[in-house]
Amino acid sequence: MGPDLTTSTQAPLRTDRADLLARLAEPGDYDVAVIGGGATGLGVALDAVTRGLRVVLVEAHDFAKGTSSRATKLVHGGVRYLEQRNFPLVREALRERQILLRNAPHLAQPLAFVVPAYRFWERPYYGTGLVLYDVLAGKAGLGRTRWLDARAITARQPGLRTQGLRGGIEYWDGQFDDARLAIALARTAARAGALLVNHCAAVGLIREQGRVAGVRCEDRETGRSYALRAACVVNAAGIWVDAVRRLDTRVEAAEDTILFSQGAHVVVSRDFLPGDRALLVPRTRDGRVLFALPWMGRTVIGTTDTPRPSQELEPRPLAEEVDFLLGEAGRYLARAPGAGDVSSAWAGLRPLVRPPGHASTKDVSREHVVRVEDDGLVTVAGGKWTTYRAMAQDTVDACLDAGLLKSAGPCATADHPLVGAEPGRHSIGDAPGLWGYGSERDAVLALPGADRELGGGLTEAMVRFAARHEYARTVEDVLARRSRLLFLDARLARELANEVGRLLAEETGLDAGAGAFRELADSYLRWPADASSSGTTSFSR
Repeated sequence: MGPDLTTSTQAPLRTDRADLLARLAEPGDYDVAVIGGGATGLGVALDAVTRGLRVVLVEAHDFAKGTSSRATKLVHGGVRYLEQRNFPLVREALRERQILLRNAPHLAQPLAFVVPAYRFWERPYYGTGLVLYDVLAGKAGLGRTRWLDARAITARQPGLRTQGLRGGIEYWDGQFDDARLAIALARTAARAGALLVNHCAAVGLIREQGRVAGVRCEDRETGRSYALRAACVVNAAGIWVDAVRRLDTRVEAAEDTILFSQGAHVVVSRDFLPGDRALLVPRTRDGRVLFALPWMGRTVIGTTDTPRPSQELEPRPLAEEVDFLLGEAGRYLARAPGAGDVSSAWAGLRPLVRPPGHASTKDVSREHVVRVEDDGLVTVAGGKWTTYRAMAQDTVDACLDAGLLKSAGPCATADHPLVGAEPGRHSIGDAPGLWGYGSERDAVLALPGADRELGGGLTEAMVRFAARHEYARTVEDVLARRSRLLFLDARLARELANEVGRLLAEETGLDAGAGAFRELADSYLRWPADASSSGTTSFSR
């Protein structure tokens, strides 16, 4: 039996900034204070508050500003992990895939994939592995794997190169809107009673008698400082977890927990991959996996696995990565995309748990770890979007096992729908529109400007809804994460910056940073020539 989605029809909560900061200033202790507003931190906040705990979360930038908005947009069990024989991770991910699709059907949906075979051994080899994928999924499976001949494959995916095509396989996985799912997690946790504040940076840890007893944070808009006392402090800062650990002088010289792997993506017209199925290339020329999938009216091509020496707030795809993605896509698509076809190029940094000794980032496990320091600081690192809920459950359980929390109810998130949840009336491959709001579409339509489209499916009412109910403060918040326009069409996003900024100023009374966003949008249309020349760029057009 699935979750009751009727709760998603409740009126949306206001996210008034003054109210949030007033609550942050209130005296009193929290059970759990979370540092980091990506998938993991938001998942921890929701898990903890639905167990009856008092929860606060602070995020230095916007929710999902980092890695959590830069995924390949797949909810998956990890086909590549089959080859590594990491069956426990595959089973966990497949189970969590089912839960995510069930709790947020407006933002996460099943998606069919085709795997083309151009060599005689590919169809039986990959097909056997994907049948095992079905077996591991069990009742959580989304559809049966099929062996198909060349004619059937091209009928399902007409954008494929037909020369030399011997047939292929069709299998099922899922796709989602990562950033909007993160916002839905934040709003669902807030509805349950948690206090979440974005653009509010953790700047220190409160220590008492040698134990971590809370967080000091600073509002980036006003500069005001706050002291948040908590029984359990969870470091869920993603690529910044080691920076947060170093706020605690006891671990200042400790070895880093994570290493960084960059995954780059390019976005091109849907014309390159027509139809409603995604493409999986299980082994590129350098042994990677390549995806091309329909997403919000465009085609997303990714990803890479490039080691990077350090974290960056805005990682940029390297020219070699862009060339690799376009070149590999051109080997399998009937029409090869070129640099001039790219409407946006972006990258995310994977926070991978550092293994003992040296290992290639391609071979490092995507599993997560939860570490409780001697002084009580709890750090969760690694993992991936699909398993965010299990990571959160493990983290809160670790807080309980370590005696940091006296008591809590059982985990309740497996059957807890997110705000807006309703059975899908659309495909996530469709062009952006009201469908991303699910059951809240009427609340959006009730706002001024519902019939005034700004461009790319974004209306004036959506901007106002983002400011009033979705924690949006800046043009980037709206055009990168409430809308996904920056990731779809950076040039159009740049054109809309001033008008979005004007509307946000009406709602918030603040300068929403339109100028800074235009510079950011420009960077999504160019990329560094190499890792050492971030100031030297090659333009895509």
